Amino acid sequence: MKKDYFYFPLQLPFIIMLIILFLLLYPLFILIFAGGIVEAFARLGFSPVVGTLLFLISILGSAINIPLFEMKSKNYALVEKIVYFYGVAYKIPQYEEEKTLVTINLGGAIIPSLISIYEFFRLLTYNNIYPAVASIIGIIVVSVVIHLFAKPVKGVGIAVPFFIPPIITAIVALLLSRQYAPSIAYISGTIGTLIGADLLNLKRINELEAPVVSIGGAGTFDGVFLTGIISTLLA
Repeated sequence: MKKDYFYFPLQLPFIIMLIILFLLLYPLFILIFAGGIVEAFARLGFSPVVGTLLFLISILGSAINIPLFEMKSKNYALVEKIVYFYGVAYKIPQYEEEKTLVTINLGGAIIPSLISIYEFFRLLTYNNIYPAVASIIGIIVVSVVIHLFAKPVKGVGIAVPFFIPPIITAIVALLLSRQYAPSIAYISGTIGTLIGADLLNLKRINELEAPVVSIGGAGTFDGVFLTGIISTLLA
């Protein structure tokens, strides 16, 4: 595997067009859609400008998958090898072991994890250590519940029903602490979903028959992203 391999399917002109379109429609975007996003990040201690930037980076980052390692697949691909003998080509069928490239998604794993780490240390700055401990408890609970609902989808990856993580996370956060519920919801929701859906299912990746599997991408991105935003608003 090439170490400099950078999985970014969108072309640069298309990205520039999206950014320009976003800047032109920014006021309308804020009024109609991003108001809830900005409110969610505001509850996490971010200003409206920073919250909007984090949202935009997360969306664009969902197209970026950074390679980590390769795993051998349980399946074998049937290929034809051409052998020449006295100018005559002979097709010889043979099986080759397939491999799955495991990557990590920028918008669905790295950015939410960094925000969660920031929120965790912000909770540690309070005189009461309970909020930080509660977020760890929330991660454990959410991880277990999400793992029960996460299902491997052949050719895609590990998928989670999008509505389950936000609801479970919001309930857990409110039960643990109403005062610090937004931060606890975001931390336990994003990290718990990544652990329960992806990390605890790494051993099943070789069953997916997919050339590329992304941690925090595909069917998990909506679970992580929506969990972080919606559960924060619900809490």
